[in-house]
Amino acid sequence: MKKILLTGFQPFGGETVNPSLEAVKLLEGKQLKGGVVTICEVPVVRHKSIETVIRAIETQKPDIVITVGQAGGRTDITPERVAINIDDYRIPDNEANRPIDEPVVAGGPAAYFSTLPVKSMVEAMHNAGIPASLSNSAGTFVCNHLFYGVHHYLAKSTIRHGFVHIPFLPEQVTDVSQPSMTLELIVKGLEVAAQAVLDNDTDSQQSHGTIC
Repeated sequence: MKKILLTGFQPFGGETVNPSLEAVKLLEGKQLKGGVVTICEVPVVRHKSIETVIRAIETQKPDIVITVGQAGGRTDITPERVAINIDDYRIPDNEANRPIDEPVVAGGPAAYFSTLPVKSMVEAMHNAGIPASLSNSAGTFVCNHLFYGVHHYLAKSTIRHGFVHIPFLPEQVTDVSQPSMTLELIVKGLEVAAQAVLDNDTDSQQSHGTIC
């Protein structure tokens, strides 16, 4: 049976809750077809985020790592296609780090692509009635930083890794025009996405591209 490590971030930016952490907590120990879920809580702090997940990987020895983060303003659960080697923080992290135009890893590749079957994950969520779409930008804050840094660590490993962004919870939204998603639906979406990773060694060949 394979082990899937799901990670979720602590609250940041003045929030008291982070849906990524709340969702992965509810999936701890979840038995999937061919796998079981373990979790890790991640600080929203530049280098500490990567160090925390690396320690969890070394301790838990997962076959698959899915790092998860909040993306306020998004309507869907969005597996990320690519992480880029840049830190350009619009706001400080939880220890007041605010790098501008600095690399995540000095001398590292410009980018890493997810090794998860991201299109199959989106299609599985669609089939389960869960709003989902493929994203081509993980931003330039701690989410992208963690995505890139963990991928750099795993570059020569057989462990598959990728990042998934999720929307705000309804209680985080004060402006009715802002989208949100219930915790129940987020949890179901992550469960379906994780099962899709177990079920698919290669990705779907359906187009999920965009023109611009």
